[in-house]
This record gives sequence, structure tokens and C-alpha cells, in this order.
Amino acid sequence: MTSGGKSEAATIGLRSAMVGVVANMVLAAVKAIAGVAGNSYALIADAIESTSDVVSSLIVIGGIKLAAKPADDDHPYGHGKAEPIAAGVVSIALMTAAVGIAIESIREIHTPHHAPAAFTLAVLVGVVFVKETLFRYVFRASKVAGSTAVKTDAWHHRSDALTSLAAFVGISLALIGGEGYESADDFAALFASCIIAVNGFRLFRPAIAEIMDAAPPADIEAGVRSTAAAVPGVASLDKCLVRKMGLEYYVDLHVVVDGGMPVREGHRIAHEVKDAVRRSNPKISDVLIHIEPAGGPA
Repeated sequence: MTSGGKSEAATIGLRSAMVGVVANMVLAAVKAIAGVAGNSYALIADAIESTSDVVSSLIVIGGIKLAAKPADDDHPYGHGKAEPIAAGVVSIALMTAAVGIAIESIREIHTPHHAPAAFTLAVLVGVVFVKETLFRYVFRASKVAGSTAVKTDAWHHRSDALTSLAAFVGISLALIGGEGYESADDFAALFASCIIAVNGFRLFRPAIAEIMDAAPPADIEAGVRSTAAAVPGVASLDKCLVRKMGLEYYVDLHVVVDGGMPVREGHRIAHEVKDAVRRSNPKISDVLIHIEPAGGPA
């Protein structure tokens, strides 16, 4: 990826994360006040979730900024791994928040209390709308930036929307059912914690896979092979290894050429392949070419 392309991807990711920080700070305050005033633990749990979203978004911002730093003597391949590490930390925070909400929900279920106030429903409708809008905005940004951390941040917003939706259902049941249904609100918070935990685990896996250099989507390798094979002088292709480093990709490619051509000519073809592959996908930062003679060992 060119420095300009990498910078643009980082800017997109940072902008979406900052929008999430501001929105979640406002929503956390609104939900906490409404939850306390309206006697709704589900809404208070929702506020806790929004607060964790603020912290998570700040972690994502830090991860993206570090991942965008250029290579140095200590990190010759750059700092890209900071990005999936940030995604992993956010996923763990999500699962931890889920456990905390579940424990408190169970405690509230066994504690007699009044049903939540009706006005909390209006608050939740607004929250669901805002959080779902945030999810769509940040998820689109994650696709453009190619960022695992930003994608995790987007699903954090979706989890919050689901938590609010569960709280809406629980409070509605408590109000409609009347006496004896006061705990519906708390059961809703418990159900929401399960959803949050599942999402956290689901997002943790790709972050770990990226840290361990798992193969990227098949279309990335297919694009590399198609572009390289079209370069004049390339007889065929052998190995093609691609790994993701934060916001960019690194490629190791074995190119087969005529065994009788001069070394200088093989070197020229290697450079043409490298340039062509990088032009075909701006997210590819570097291509290491290994030249093999036709009919030679793999």
C-alpha cells in the first residue's frame, strides 16, 4: 500500500472511531440518567455497555494510529499487528462486560423492585435507532479501510443496539404484565448479556487469526495471481503466500520464467510483476518475488 493509501485508510478508520466515541459518551449519559430515574436495570446495563464502547473505540483509535506508523529498525515490517491486537482487546472487553451485566442481572432478578417507568421505552427507541445507524456507518468504514479493529468496533455498536432492543422488550413486558412481571426487565438484561458475549467471542476469532497470519480472503490471492500471470515474460506461477499486516497486505510470490534468459532479464520481470501487483491492489504494501527457471525445482 502506498503511504497515501495507508494514510487514507487510517484516516477513515480514525474518523469512524471518533464519531463512535462522541455518540457513545452522549448515549451512556442519557441511558444512565434514564435508567436510574426510571428504575430500569436493563437501561443501566445498556449505559454500561455504551461506556465500554467508549473505551473500546479509544483502543481502536490507538491501534489504528500505531498500525499506521512506518517501519523502523525495530519493526522492519511496520506496526500493522497493533491493529488486530486492538481488535482482540476490544473483543475481550466485550465479553468481560457481558459477564458483569449477567452477574448483576441475576442479582436484580432475586431482588424485589418496582417495574421500570414507561418513559424509558421512548429513550430505548431513540438509542436503537442511533446505534443501528452507527453500526452501518462504522461497518462501511471498516470495509473501506480494511480494518479488523474498526469492524469489531462496528459490531460493538450492533451489540449495543441489540441490548437496547432486549431492554425495550423486557420493560414492555414488565409494564404490560404488571405485578409479578417486574423482573422481565432484568431477564432482558440477562438475555442481552448472552448476545454480547457471543458477539465478543465471534469477533475475537478473526483478530487472533490475523495475528497468527491466517490466509486472507481467497479473492486477494486470486487477484495477485491473475495480475502477475498477465505480465509479459511470466511463464507460470508457483507459490503465492499472502498475509495481512494491519491495514495492508504482504505477498510472497514464486514466478517461473524461461530458464535460458539472462539474470538481468529475470530481475526486470520480477520488478514488473511487483509493480503490477501493487498497482492492482493499493492495499498490497510489498511483494517479495522469487524467480524460478522453467523446469527447475519448486
